[in-house]
Amino acid sequence: MSAVSDAIYNNYLTTYSPMSITKYDTHKKSELRDVYKSIVKMNKESPWFLPVTSKETQAFAVNIKEGARMLHNNIAQLGGLDENGLFDKKSAYSTDEDVAKVTYIGSDKAEEVDDFQLEVKNLASHQENLGEFLYSNEEVDLPPDTYSFDLSINDMNYEFQFAISEGETNRDVQGRLAKLINNSSIGIRASVIESGDRSSLKMTSDTEGLPAGKDAIFSVSDSRTSKASGTVDYFGLDYTSKAAANASFSINGEDKTASTNHFTIGKLFEVQLNGVSPEGEPVTIGLKTDIESLSDNINNLAAGYNEFLRAAASYLDTQSRSKALLSELNGIANRFGDSFSSLGLSIQDDGLIQVNSEKLKSTALSSEDVAQTFNTIKVFSNALLKKSDAVSLNPMEYVDKKVVAYKNPNGPNYASPYMTSAYSGMMFNGYC
Repeated sequence: MSAVSDAIYNNYLTTYSPMSITKYDTHKKSELRDVYKSIVKMNKESPWFLPVTSKETQAFAVNIKEGARMLHNNIAQLGGLDENGLFDKKSAYSTDEDVAKVTYIGSDKAEEVDDFQLEVKNLASHQENLGEFLYSNEEVDLPPDTYSFDLSINDMNYEFQFAISEGETNRDVQGRLAKLINNSSIGIRASVIESGDRSSLKMTSDTEGLPAGKDAIFSVSDSRTSKASGTVDYFGLDYTSKAAANASFSINGEDKTASTNHFTIGKLFEVQLNGVSPEGEPVTIGLKTDIESLSDNINNLAAGYNEFLRAAASYLDTQSRSKALLSELNGIANRFGDSFSSLGLSIQDDGLIQVNSEKLKSTALSSEDVAQTFNTIKVFSNALLKKSDAVSLNPMEYVDKKVVAYKNPNGPNYASPYMTSAYSGMMFNGYC
């Protein structure tokens, strides 16, 4: 059941809001208990309202909730959950981000980390199967029947069954097979490739690199399938046009491999390979200076705030209550307007924060106590953290809804702990 729930959740969020998972999305039992207690406490005074049925409004509620979660994680990744972490968080650099982009994930209290040389020889690649190019408008040269084939991936075997009717064309069946595979969400994307009057079914793995001990990510066969066979040979589904491969690279001259282009090195650096190194030109990776790290942290904080602000502003024409959220965010930033300007930050007419990195670095270099000089940024990040947690806890506060009854101000009142979490049901109502 959990696998089905995960598939539904991911399907919904990829439709309405990009979803990214970080280590800050995992929680202790005590943290989850605190969230539940906060919901219960909030609902003791919250009014009853009718369920929200508008699809647009439901999407708005889920999106701002997810936006608030992402803002929280953005601040957390910058060290903002720690009292002074925002000033201690280190940043990594790569001399060529077109080849490798890097993030520092080690302890900020660690000793000095040495630079190293990274040379990328090959990127990890996806597996691609490209079927026969058949005449699109010709009838399928197979007798009408119910057919099936087996697709093996990630140590799991899936059987796909479908019918071929009299008069169906090659293009008709190829298109139906592509939909069948895509809707299964097993880690393979299918599409129909057209070339002139011919078409072919292409299947590409979502993952890259080779699984341990295997020479392919997926395989297709109908030799032992339960229905009629013959479609694998006819459509050429088992032909691997591009084999999966692992990434190969060297660190300080020592050869390494990885099954993905995204990996960690020594629990210190998170690396994303983007290209192959020019011959004889390795990339240098290391830690930035404290001033550059501080500048990066503040730029990333401003970027996270701006992203959330834009998300809220995008609903101004359709969700009247989004103005309240926008006003609250602007209010938080405007409280620090004068202090921001002396640090190199400015609030634009549209509420977005712009950072003058040169002025920011100059201020930091001339400061005798960087933590004290930039304390305003810390207070701002704490205010954003509280607001993001509040929005994530109760996004329904910013939704247009019809109130049925207000709680008795003289009490006693009883909690309805799932009222503020009404948005969670919205993600599943289209499937139930």
